[in-house]
Amino acid sequence: MVQRRIPKIKDLAPLMQFKVPELNAKKRRLESALTIHDLRAIAKRRTPKAAFDYTEGAAEAEISLARARQAFEDIEFHPAILRDVSTVSTGWDVLGAPVALPFGIAPTGFTRMMQTEGEIAGAHAAAKAGIPFSLSTMGTTAIEDVKAANPAGRNWFQLYMWKDRDRSMALVDRAAKAGFDTLLVTVDVPVAGARLRDKRNGFSIPPQLTVATVVNALPRPEWWINFLTTEPLAFASLDRWSGTVGELLDTMFDPTVTFDDLAWIKAQWPGKVVVKGVQNVADAARLAEMGIDAIILSNHGGRQLDRAPIPFHLLPEVAREVGNDLEVHLDTGIMSGADIVAAVALGARFTLVGRAYLYGLMAGGEAGVDRAIAILSEQITRTMRLLGVTSLEELEPRHVTQLARLSRIARPEGVPATQS
Repeated sequence: MVQRRIPKIKDLAPLMQFKVPELNAKKRRLESALTIHDLRAIAKRRTPKAAFDYTEGAAEAEISLARARQAFEDIEFHPAILRDVSTVSTGWDVLGAPVALPFGIAPTGFTRMMQTEGEIAGAHAAAKAGIPFSLSTMGTTAIEDVKAANPAGRNWFQLYMWKDRDRSMALVDRAAKAGFDTLLVTVDVPVAGARLRDKRNGFSIPPQLTVATVVNALPRPEWWINFLTTEPLAFASLDRWSGTVGELLDTMFDPTVTFDDLAWIKAQWPGKVVVKGVQNVADAARLAEMGIDAIILSNHGGRQLDRAPIPFHLLPEVAREVGNDLEVHLDTGIMSGADIVAAVALGARFTLVGRAYLYGLMAGGEAGVDRAIAILSEQITRTMRLLGVTSLEELEPRHVTQLARLSRIARPEGVPATQS
């Protein structure tokens, strides 16, 4: 028989400790987010559809983005047990200078459209975290203002080579004079990708106020109040634009850019040069021969060529081929710290996060970016401990197996084995 008794107050007290309610709505909202996916859900509730879809969307059927994210899910980790992992180091040198974490904030366009604090929030958060912040040519904060927001940190400038070369190089000169230490040259944009969500939403600068836009905005008054009561949207690269996003991109992207143009740009930049948008081994090898400092394996977040190669799948072969000649960085599809750990184990020196940062920004401004960085940092540290490693240098290909969901039936005729 079970013996029962009347519980005593002193026995119940330890079991009835109520959490003090958080009265700050933003803090309460962000503390409830335990993953980047949680931040995404908050961001979607708080941001008008056109702005959210610009962040969320990719090209055409959005197959490239879905595959990139799936590739990170399709891995198997191989942990070692009984290791002392009481102390873990998540930093090392990237492009000749230290970073506290193996990821930085990717360049994103129209950032203040997502949330009014925009690039300033990202630059502040990056400075606090000890990671680089990248400003896009299509960014909505001036080069000099980003530097002022992150005066002692690492600022990188991303360049789209325009048809107007003088205008492009004027931006490069401004970035150099402002003290930006690295130039990211994006090379996968001969033309704009077919971003169908933006077309369907009529996404433009400034926003088009249709009946659907107004109806969608009604439950999101804070976004509109912030947008209408702060400085008008302006760009790092031009003062105003009154057309659609696609029309703007088509005026900027230059389909004639070649390796010779890249060499010309490199000769004029005093700092490190990184080429963003590499998608096969042969191009990576050619860039190494040119003396480029780093490449970013990227399909532009799936926003250019749909069904493009998956950067994470390319990583091991590219790292083996050129990893001793230049740094291999990676973006596209990263949604967790475990993704970043897997990338480092397979040869990436560094990674960049774009959507993950913007989800945090839309969820809560600078505090939301802080939360996104904290989530990724916590996940990196925990994954490393569970793998039995205490530093990024200890991560090796033996720690990760890429599981095959997609496999080629046959290689196209004339494509060498070193191309993917």
